[in-house]
Amino acid sequence: MKLAILSCSPKCYSTRRLLEAAKHRGYPARVFDTLKFSIDLEAGVPDLHYRGREVGNYDAVLPRIGASITYFGTAVVRQFEQMDVFTANGSTGIGNSRDKLRCMQILSRHQIGMPQTTFVRNKSDVLPAIERVGGAPVIIKLLEGTQGVGVILADSVKIAEAIIETLHSTRQNVLVQKFVAESRGRDIRALVVGDRVVAAMRRTAQGQEFRSNVHRGGTTESIELDEAYHDAAVKSAQIMGLRVAGVDMLEGNDGPQVMEVNSSPGLEGVEQATRLDIAGAIIDYLAAQVDFPEIDIRQRLTVSRGYGVAEISVPAGSEFVGKTIDESGLAELDINVLTLYRGTTVIPNPRLKRALEPGDRLLCFGKLEAMRTMIPEKARKKRQPKLKSLPKSAHTPA
Repeated sequence: MKLAILSCSPKCYSTRRLLEAAKHRGYPARVFDTLKFSIDLEAGVPDLHYRGREVGNYDAVLPRIGASITYFGTAVVRQFEQMDVFTANGSTGIGNSRDKLRCMQILSRHQIGMPQTTFVRNKSDVLPAIERVGGAPVIIKLLEGTQGVGVILADSVKIAEAIIETLHSTRQNVLVQKFVAESRGRDIRALVVGDRVVAAMRRTAQGQEFRSNVHRGGTTESIELDEAYHDAAVKSAQIMGLRVAGVDMLEGNDGPQVMEVNSSPGLEGVEQATRLDIAGAIIDYLAAQVDFPEIDIRQRLTVSRGYGVAEISVPAGSEFVGKTIDESGLAELDINVLTLYRGTTVIPNPRLKRALEPGDRLLCFGKLEAMRTMIPEKARKKRQPKLKSLPKSAHTPA
């Protein structure tokens, strides 16, 4: 495997460790300053130049794209994708995770625990938004802050209102987020590589600081994640389209609360806390993918007219629940099950004797007309009115 590492900071800990890990395993590797690329566009021949010279052939790219160069950095990654080079994290995943609002919007569609969050621009909407997330204290976040920069704890509604108004006046976009009191000053960083968490640590803030980032002086300790936290981290990374990610979670009373998914997680804190070779685990994963790449059959498969690939859900109450795949009758309809998705578990080429459970998703290849009849029309969700608390006078006995 010939590896390209994209980084504007070749001497930083994470970049150095990744380069060392690759060379230790005998893989040729080079660090490229992301800003020194030129993107050449020509019909049928996407190409890249670095410092005026052709980049040459690489098997894999490991992007370390900083927040300040997201636009150009993702454009470079996207060009490698057009050149059919395997990328540890794709341009779309990096872009989705870098914008905190977009990240939370994508995750909110799925059953991922998260602090209640709101986004407002109109001054008159600020107070109702604060009330909807539970009132003060609240967390106020800049959409593109990193390492704890742009994260503010407002202890009162008046302070929160003043901070938001000030930030809006400087054309800053902010999120208002519920303060998870039971996790004050603590959070969990899980390092996801592929479909597993390779390391996890708990970060604890020092003194009166509520931000637990290592760059803010927070201390770290290695921890073993239970199944709920492990699954939340892996599922969040997969939903964002990231193969290598740092997932930050709060320890809420109701379980993991995902705050952020980082596409370029720092390795220094987690390697020092866990004493594990995280950089090596990332390089090993990339090498395995280059040797045996995952093929997106929806993009690569050439099919006959009327045939294609579709995803069929198995909701609770479905006629398929409790039946095995061969008992489902799909084969008789000329439909083959390629992959079974069960929670965060991916089962390629599932056995015909495997019983189906509520919530399963089946990636199938077959007659589109037959599969179309199995996908219910999207029903518009009816919004349930929220119950308002009675005024105090209503609770007073007559």
